[in-house]
Amino acid sequence: MSETTGASYAAAGVDIEAGDRAVELMKEWVKKTRRPEVLGGIGGFAGLFDASALKRYERPLLASATDGVGTKVDVARRMGVYDTIGHDLVAMVMDDIVVCGAEPLFMTDYICVGKVHPERVAAIVKGIAEGCVLAGCALVGGETAEHPGLLGEDDFDVAGAGTGVVEADRLLGADRIREGDAVIAMASSGLHSNGYSLVRHVLLDRAGLALETEIAELGRTLGEELLEPTRIYSLDCLALTRTAEVHAYSHVTGGGLAANLARVIPDGLHAVVDRSTWTPGAIFDLVGRTGGVERLELEKTLNMGVGMIAIVPGESADVALTTLADRGVDAWVAGEITGRGDKESGAELVGDYAV
Repeated sequence: MSETTGASYAAAGVDIEAGDRAVELMKEWVKKTRRPEVLGGIGGFAGLFDASALKRYERPLLASATDGVGTKVDVARRMGVYDTIGHDLVAMVMDDIVVCGAEPLFMTDYICVGKVHPERVAAIVKGIAEGCVLAGCALVGGETAEHPGLLGEDDFDVAGAGTGVVEADRLLGADRIREGDAVIAMASSGLHSNGYSLVRHVLLDRAGLALETEIAELGRTLGEELLEPTRIYSLDCLALTRTAEVHAYSHVTGGGLAANLARVIPDGLHAVVDRSTWTPGAIFDLVGRTGGVERLELEKTLNMGVGMIAIVPGESADVALTTLADRGVDAWVAGEITGRGDKESGAELVGDYAV
């Protein structure tokens, strides 16, 4: 009588042992993000954060955000580089949180893979942990899910959620903005993590460029440029609020500079940003020129060299620029807030980029 082998989770494509090894490999990186308020370590069902630390606030407001990295993960997969994409994830989440003036506290991540390769997952978490250190927050937990049959063996995606806190009377936003305020632009590190569907379509699919191609105007390979990590502005923005009066921030992500800036402009006011105050990096010109992409289409898809905006009183602009320069952030006055009567609020880019 022949024996038959019953079905198993492993036979279905899920390797529990590989998942356990991935957890062991990532533990050392998660430890580097630890804050004194964090209790326990990874491996539990929930991350713990001692909320008694919030007693020093008169009226603490919790700020939360969640995001992913989008199709930039495809570039990482093609290049076999997994330890930078986590920086992008932290930036997308925590730089949204700091916009309201909140201090980043902790973050959790979700990594979905077609097959668990322990070293690969650990590299992704390493990048997330390094990003958390740059943002000043703790990585208190996460989840790695294996989805055989839905994703290819080398496919993966990442997402995360974060929490921060701000004193109620220090909450930043549209209600603080006044006519005459200065619009301070902070330089991006490149494309950041938005518009990659357009970038990949133009450069990889239509132009047929290889990621290994050396691009003279970029000074490196195309793949290295596309994987440049998103700048994390969290601690820079918090430092700025301590040295200068800040009315609002705007994180420039999907939708571009004007659309994101318009989100924090109150009724009756208008933000005017002068393109002539900066020159977008070479990657933006490469995408536009190679794909024949019109400027307005580029501007509503990519950050065009500006990753974060601070809106400050006009008389505080010099102090703001000094603070950012001291922290190594390239920043400049890019525009101002003007009156607009009864018209709807908004933001616009005027003039031509500097050559």
